[in-house]
Amino acid sequence: MAEQQAPVSVTGNVMFYKNPIPLTKDRHSKHGVKQVKKPFTFMADQHFLPLTAPEFGAASTTMPIIFAGADRSPLAVMGIRSGENLFVTDGEFEPDFYMPAFARRYPFVLAGDEANDRFVVCVDEAAECVVAKGAEQPFFTGDETSAFTQEAFQFLQNFERDRQATANMITAFKELDLFEPKEMNFQGQNADGTPAPRQKIADYFAISEEKLKALPADKTKEFVANGYMAIAYAHLISLGNWQRLVNMTLRRSAAEAEKAEKAAKKKKK
Repeated sequence: MAEQQAPVSVTGNVMFYKNPIPLTKDRHSKHGVKQVKKPFTFMADQHFLPLTAPEFGAASTTMPIIFAGADRSPLAVMGIRSGENLFVTDGEFEPDFYMPAFARRYPFVLAGDEANDRFVVCVDEAAECVVAKGAEQPFFTGDETSAFTQEAFQFLQNFERDRQATANMITAFKELDLFEPKEMNFQGQNADGTPAPRQKIADYFAISEEKLKALPADKTKEFVANGYMAIAYAHLISLGNWQRLVNMTLRRSAAEAEKAEKAAKKKKK
């Protein structure tokens, strides 16, 4: 996918991407990516990220997986406070935790080309790691896409395949009415040790374990065979990570308060 033979009209907006441009040899023959000091700053203010079904197992060990909206879109919960990703610290992603493929594909993305009824590979030219000079990983080698770019293309194709498979799974879950509304509440302590008022963290949809267990034998067998049962239980297990996010938020809040206090004392001197 080096050059576009027809005019391209890309539509749609995607989280993170500020200036996604179709990747072509004419425009990007000298472009590529380089290492930057804070490579994951682009996702530091996103506390939810889309997730695909094949990722549920790995993600369930790290963060809650919820379903949102009328489409029951699966999301990885990465923070409790809006605009805060707890897994990104000073532009670096915590290495012991799972990073959704949605973020790992950056700065590449597939975008809809409605005029030609197809997807095209785009690159976010506004990404800090994308450069026109001094690239450590060029997009092109001579007239051909580089091995780095070909690997990125394959990743995007796999991601799109997984996204479509996820949509099919959600349709199956919806047809069987397996979703139920849920909410997450948190109750901390006041400075004097008394219980603080309960705070609602999130409203979301979850799969009902009761309905899952009540499925007819033939449907249960089908869900086991196609992997839906394992994915459903990975989601249910992941909900135990809400407490991890609460604890991480409390620690970060305490660190912020301590930092502010030190700054205030320093200012007074």
